[in-house]
Amino acid sequence: MTNTRISPARHRQLGDHTWQHEAVCQSTEYNPVDPEIFFPEPDETDKITAAKSLCGQCPVRRACLDAALEGGTTDGIRGGLTEEERGPLHEKIAQRLDYSRVNDTIDGRDIHLTKAERRAVVHAAYRHGMSEQRLAWLLKITEEHAQKLYRELRRALRNRDLNQPTTATSPPETGGERLGRDDFGTAA
Repeated sequence: MTNTRISPARHRQLGDHTWQHEAVCQSTEYNPVDPEIFFPEPDETDKITAAKSLCGQCPVRRACLDAALEGGTTDGIRGGLTEEERGPLHEKIAQRLDYSRVNDTIDGRDIHLTKAERRAVVHAAYRHGMSEQRLAWLLKITEEHAQKLYRELRRALRNRDLNQPTTATSPPETGGERLGRDDFGTAA
């Protein structure tokens, strides 16, 4: 499982495309940008370098990369990475576990979550004593589904506790001597 500690200022919310207006790649009257620069052939290193240079200055680079990964976009340069560089990230996206995304969801923000992040939200919501109704609202699922998720989590936690080997602590070696009160030290 891939744990991510990089947290952008804000995560892109479900259906949010407003970040695109802040992108450096958006052509304006004062900043004309040729969109073809972001769709170079593999051997067009000048275009690749120029596109990556623009991406390096972009304030929404992370949102762009997240949108490309979450949407399955494999064409062009997105978030400062070429198609080939994003390939391994596309393969690992389902296992991404970014706790800042989980925390944002618990706080009520509608953001894109991977399967691993959704499981972490269920775990965190249960640990914080959230109702099934609140969990259903957070994950955009039915209350019945939220009840099922909580039931499965309770069962998994119970089974985990049952499968824990109990280790009894053996008494310290005394060499046949009887331990006295002073042999144990003070409690505080």
